[in-house]
Amino acid sequence: MDDLFVHQLQDVYYAEKQILSALPKMIEKATNPSLKQGLQSHLGETETHVQRLEQVFEMHGAEIKTTKCPAINGIIEEANEVAGDVEDKQVLDAAIIASAQAVEHYEITRYGTLVAWAKQLGRADCAAVLEQTLREEKAADTKLTALATGGVNRAAA
Repeated sequence: MDDLFVHQLQDVYYAEKQILSALPKMIEKATNPSLKQGLQSHLGETETHVQRLEQVFEMHGAEIKTTKCPAINGIIEEANEVAGDVEDKQVLDAAIIASAQAVEHYEITRYGTLVAWAKQLGRADCAAVLEQTLREEKAADTKLTALATGGVNRAAA
């Protein structure tokens, strides 16, 4: 279980680093001011998530490193493909929200698992740090849903 926990940390660490490079492109393509602002805010949160993961690696006595995550690569690749195919800027904003939510849902599953495993391993300290990020990922998803249902999807339709 300990090896699995560390592997999962490496996986989500890789994912967060990929997200750090993908978010600026999404911000650039977004036209809705609230969406742009929300993505920009989440970019800052993502930098904090990377730092927290490094903290958990250190707390757990594990080497800070990544392991390639094909799932996040696929989600980001799909987001880039969809965004590249959409000419209508309002539809593009709806597509960006959908893509961002796919990323958030992936992260929510990973962090939820890490919290549960940390607790199982008797690492309440690690779990507490990971739970902070889990709460932020859930909040980001909620904000994206509010943007979508609050007008972006209607404008795209």
